[in-house]
Parts: sequence; C-alpha cells; structure tokens
Amino acid sequence: MEQKDKYIRFDWAVKRLLRNKANFGVLEGFLTVLLGEPIRIVEILESEGNQQRESEKFNRVDIKARNSKDEIIIVEVQNTREIYYLERILFGVAKAITEHIELGELYSQVKKVYSISILYFDIGKGNDYLYHGQNSFVGVHTGDFLEVTTKEKDAIVRKLPAEIFPEYFLIRVNEFNKVAVTPLEEWIEYLKTGIIRPDTKAPGLEEARRKLIYYNMDRAEQLAYDEHINAVMIQNDVLSTAAEEGREEGWQKGMQDGRQEGLAEGLAEGLEQGKQEKNIENARTMKALNISSEVIHQVTGLPIKDIEEL
Repeated sequence: MEQKDKYIRFDWAVKRLLRNKANFGVLEGFLTVLLGEPIRIVEILESEGNQQRESEKFNRVDIKARNSKDEIIIVEVQNTREIYYLERILFGVAKAITEHIELGELYSQVKKVYSISILYFDIGKGNDYLYHGQNSFVGVHTGDFLEVTTKEKDAIVRKLPAEIFPEYFLIRVNEFNKVAVTPLEEWIEYLKTGIIRPDTKAPGLEEARRKLIYYNMDRAEQLAYDEHINAVMIQNDVLSTAAEEGREEGWQKGMQDGRQEGLAEGLAEGLEQGKQEKNIENARTMKALNISSEVIHQVTGLPIKDIEEL
C-alpha cells in the first residue's frame, strides 16, 4: 500500500469523522451493504461512545443514528473482550427504545432498532464471521411463522415480528479469512486490514478512500490517532499475555495436581500392599500355632485357599 493510501481504522472514523454530516455517505454505504437495502442517515443521535472513562476510550466506541424510515441504528466497535457483551448490547437496545418514546405515547411509536457490533475479539464458538439475530414466532406444532396485525398509515396490515423487534448483527472481524468478492466482504476486509481496493465499487468504500486517509489529517490528529492505535495494541498485548500466563499457570497447576494425585494414588497402593503383606505374615504365624483357616480368614480377610497354600 502506498503511503498516501494509509487509511484510518473504522473505530477512529466513527469517533471523529463519521458524525459529520459531510461524511454520512461512508456509514450509509456500510449499512446499505450490511442490511441489504438503501440506508439514508437523517441525524446522529446522542451516544455514550465519547462519554466513557479515559482508560476505556480506545476499547469501545459507538455511534447511534436515525435513518429516513425513523429507525434507530447503533453501530459499535469493540476492541477487547467483554464477558457480558451480549447482556450489554441487549441493555443498550432496550435503553434506545425507551429513550425514543415519550411518556403517554402509543406503543406504535416504538422505534425499530438495529444493533451492529464490529468485534475484534473472540466472542465464542462459531465458524462464520457474520451472525444475524432477529425475533420470529414459530408454531410449536405447525412450524409456521406468526404474522401480527398492526396499523400503519391508517391501514390495517400484517407484519412479521422481525419487522418490529430489534435485530442484531455480530461481525467477528478476526474470523474473516476469505478473498473479498462481494461488497460486504470488501467492507469486512477493510475492517480487518485497513485495506481499501483502488477499484472498489462497494457503497461507502469509494467515499472512504477519499475521506479516511491518514495523511489528510493534521499533525495533531495524526498524533492522537497514533496514540489510539498504540493504546489498542498495548491492551491487546496485555490481555494476550495475561491469557497466555493463565494457560501456563493452569498447565502447571494441572501438572502439580497430577503429581499430587499420583503421589496420593501411590501412597494408597503402598498402604494397601503393606497391609496385604502384614496380613500374610500374620496368617503364617497363626497357621504355625495350628489356628484354623476359618479363624485366620476372619482375622486377616485372606481367602481360605491362599491361607492353606502358605
């Protein structure tokens, strides 16, 4: 990649550039490709992305937008692992719903919410790089999908619950290992590598090539960006080292537990063997005193056959 074509990371763009109306086209293109329909952003809504503690600013950033269909779209970039991530995005969606309906308004005013998570950590087990979750109600016995009756523009229409309930997209950036062919794959490639193809026709990426160039920023912005990248790399390195040390400690503990278990088993076997040898010695002594095999068996527990062969 030529130096002039060094593109800034998407999380930094979300934090500093894409909130500007002049740059809405980049985010609109990404959402259009992901959601599979033309998206036009009307405004950027108040978000918690820039209201975190200083130590967390490089870890997570989000942007909340309202589109031309009066729907709410939350895009979040998460750089490091969070144990209760699913619970948090669920809370975030619930909060967005309640924030955008006034007390006393009809439930018809509840906004459709899209939650889009761009993840740079391993959230769990799965083979795909993109997962989509939405609500549907399926007949337990019939397998059919329930349609609900609702009112829209003074007309009664039928809708699937998925058209009303929130939708979730989890993009596992690190799991993307394909040659980018589709516009969506080109976007994931950029999210993972920072590379934008010079001949790209993917919505949003053409504009990103013009507006997300590192060397277009002034020196102060470049320094702030470099500090951000260093912070992300340092935290990832710390977490990776901690995980490796945890695995090593676990292995050592396992080995230690194994040795202790082996010692315990050896001790038990030794005690059992010693007890058996003592029983045989006692049996010989009692047999020399002409004590019956039955009595010796009762005292030592040795089989009568073994006693008679002594």
